[in-house]
Amino acid sequence: MTDLEFMDRAEKLLLAIEERCDHINDTTDADLDSQRSGGMVTITFTNRSQIVINLQKPLHEIWMAAQSGGYHYKFDGNAWKDTKSSAEFFADLSRDASAQSGLPLQFTA
Repeated sequence: MTDLEFMDRAEKLLLAIEERCDHINDTTDADLDSQRSGGMVTITFTNRSQIVINLQKPLHEIWMAAQSGGYHYKFDGNAWKDTKSSAEFFADLSRDASAQSGLPLQFTA
């Protein structure tokens, strides 16, 4: 994957996260605060816990830090997959956002 392809795919992922946070806020009582700063999105929950997603441009990876741990994702041609477990990014984000919010939250591409 070229640097340009990575940035295109990574920007789409960050935009999908922001749009989904807006949708969740409009349709649930979750009250997520999502803040974007360059290549990083921080989601803050009502209990003040956070999930931070950021781009690692030199490695062509997306990194996510949540209460459950830190994760690295690479695009495999179809989806962003964890470099250790091969779990899909949005499934992991949904799991961790649900755990940290105490509500069943679903994130999708």
